[in-house]
Amino acid sequence: MTTAVAPTLTASDRCDRCGAQAFIRARLGSDQDLLFCAHHGREHLDKLREIADEVIDETDRLHAESTIEV
Repeated sequence: MTTAVAPTLTASDRCDRCGAQAFIRARLGSDQDLLFCAHHGREHLDKLREIADEVIDETDRLHAESTIEV
């Protein structure tokens, strides 16, 4: 059984680099977050994993199948 986890990032969360919708959150010390779109997040992901306390990567939501029927 697979349990879906509710996304922590919403459409109002924007990339700190370009302003696109954010799908990656890097939690740094002192309650600071960096938000990145999929493009910029992938570009910096290795470095973010080195310095961040936690990296939340929700880029898989970009490829999720829609359950809306037309």
